[in-house]
Amino acid sequence: MCLFRRSRKRPVVALLFGSFNPIHEGHLAILRYLLDHTKAAEVRLVVSPQSPFKEGQGLLDNAQKRLSDARAAIAAAGLAVTVSDVEFRLAPPCYTIHTLRHLQQTEPDREFVLVMGGDNIGSLERWYKGDEILRDFAVWVYPRPGYDAGPVVDRLNAGPACKGVTYFADAPQNPISSTEIRNQRTK
Repeated sequence: MCLFRRSRKRPVVALLFGSFNPIHEGHLAILRYLLDHTKAAEVRLVVSPQSPFKEGQGLLDNAQKRLSDARAAIAAAGLAVTVSDVEFRLAPPCYTIHTLRHLQQTEPDREFVLVMGGDNIGSLERWYKGDEILRDFAVWVYPRPGYDAGPVVDRLNAGPACKGVTYFADAPQNPISSTEIRNQRTK
């Protein structure tokens, strides 16, 4: 009889959060990269109904439309990605740590990894409970044109309470942004 249980590695689920207002080819490129070049067993696009950082800015499309558009874009691209509405069912405000903790509780057999752009990693420590995110969850950083996230990633990894931040420095970059698309629509 075996006295020790064999430890099983939990499948990794990569979570790309955002308002996706609108979803575009840059987002799809990140998802393709995650599917093709990481250890993720599953990739989820987590559509946020209202980002705490964008309160008062007024999203151009309503949340249900952005969710529907994200699902349509993923289907049209033929990506094996789940579009998640988990934040639609959680009490606002939609802080990333609340969503991560909820997923951790409801799916304890999975390991969740936060995926974010290189333009946002520098602000993660200022997020609501950003220190807990860094301590308890791995973070994967996708490069953005005009941002060198390498020094920030190195600094975070050198910290005493960091689960691990991985920078995909060589991943292909796409200069398009949702802000640019929205600005073109309003011209």
